[in-house]
Amino acid sequence: MVEEFDSEARAAQDERRLHDRSRLIVDVYFNGEDATGVASTKDISLGGLYMNTQASLPEGAQLTLRIPLGEQQIVVTGEVMYSNPGRGVGVRFRQLSDEDRALMERELPKL
Repeated sequence: MVEEFDSEARAAQDERRLHDRSRLIVDVYFNGEDATGVASTKDISLGGLYMNTQASLPEGAQLTLRIPLGEQQIVVTGEVMYSNPGRGVGVRFRQLSDEDRALMERELPKL
């Protein structure tokens, strides 16, 4: 029964996504009020990413992220939208520049 609820909750969450996710594993450098460090991505989209980290980052935390893509990198602010303490966080990008958006569209693997 719990497993069924989890599946339904994930399906509803996936339906809310505005952007397709790409599986991409790279090191992301993050800096926030609550923690600073390096985490690895699990997946990424034009709207945000999920990163694996043991850092304690609460929902609502503001982060500056540095994400390498190809020979370049993106620096973007983000907000923690989902936190799974000890495992990782889901981050929504804020103020993604047109230039960074274009780079992501070129570099992200297609699903």
